[in-house]
Amino acid sequence: MDLTLSGLAEGERGIIYELEGGSARDRLMDLGFTPGAQVMCLFSAPSGEPRAYLIRGAVIALRRRDAGSIRLRRDGEDRVWA
Repeated sequence: MDLTLSGLAEGERGIIYELEGGSARDRLMDLGFTPGAQVMCLFSAPSGEPRAYLIRGAVIALRRRDAGSIRLRRDGEDRVWA
């Protein structure tokens, strides 16, 4: 089962392996959401959206729609990188 950034619970970590195409893809990559980067879900707003993620030493808030386009693997999982 694929894990997306939007599926991480608070305090969970993952490693990015793919970003789906879309209008926000380039902007997300500019912010550091690139394959191989480790990311952690820090917390969400009281309404549940946006959620804050720690990536490369920066805290970035994303909407669920944008976070859902980032595919992850958990630490320790083997995955063939395309």
